[in-house]
Order: sequence, then structure tokens, then C-alpha cells
Amino acid sequence: MEITRLVASRSTCLRRHVGAVIVKDKKILATGYNGAPSGLPHCLDVGCQRDKFGIPSGERHELCRGLHAEQNAIVQAAYHGVSIRGATLYCTNLPCIICTKMIINAGIKRVIYEQGYADPLGRQMWEESKVVVKKFEGD
Repeated sequence: MEITRLVASRSTCLRRHVGAVIVKDKKILATGYNGAPSGLPHCLDVGCQRDKFGIPSGERHELCRGLHAEQNAIVQAAYHGVSIRGATLYCTNLPCIICTKMIINAGIKRVIYEQGYADPLGRQMWEESKVVVKKFEGD
């Protein structure tokens, strides 16, 4: 989890710094942090659109210019042709509903998270899926 926190420190989000690390067979396969797509201005540079419109955390994800840490880790693996099927995803926050759906379809089998996230539909989908989801219990 310490590596996941270090990855989160690279975040360019003004609201929350989130990191994700995908691991399989004790090897790091991909990492991700929340921020804008490659080559585009980050919220640090242009401000937070969600703050501007007063959008609460956990709502209207489509109005954010950034990708979530979990999305960036999955995309990084795909970009480099690395299979993440059967892997474990470590994340500083419990994934939202959008990331939950991506994680399930990517074949990730286990998620270890540090802090919760208010997303009732995400929690329901975890319960319906075969993905093992556990809260991290200390270093």
C-alpha cells in the first residue's frame, strides 16, 4: 500500500489524490494516478470544473477532465500489452461505479483499498461480482 500512496502523490487532481497499483505473482504490472489524459492540461493548470459547478464528490464523473487512478492503471496495462487477468488491484480509495465495472471486465480478481468511497451502486456491484474486495488493515 505504501507504493500505492507514493503513486497517488503524482496526482494532479485538486480534490483528491488517488493511486492504484496492479500486481500479479508479486510483480507490479501497472500503476495509475488520477489526472488528465496524456498531453492535455491538468486541473492544477486550468482549475477544477467540478468545483466550478459545485458538483459533490461521487457525482457526475463525466464532468471531470481527469481519469481515475484505476482507469489509468488499466489503460497503462492495455497500452503496453500487459495482461491483468487474475491480478490484484491496490488502491488508496474504494473504486467508484465506473472503475468497478472496468475492474470486473478486466478480469481483476481482488481489490485491496485503503479508504472508502460513497458509491452505493459500486458496493452493490462488488457484492454481485466474483471480485474479492477487502479494506487494507495496516502496514
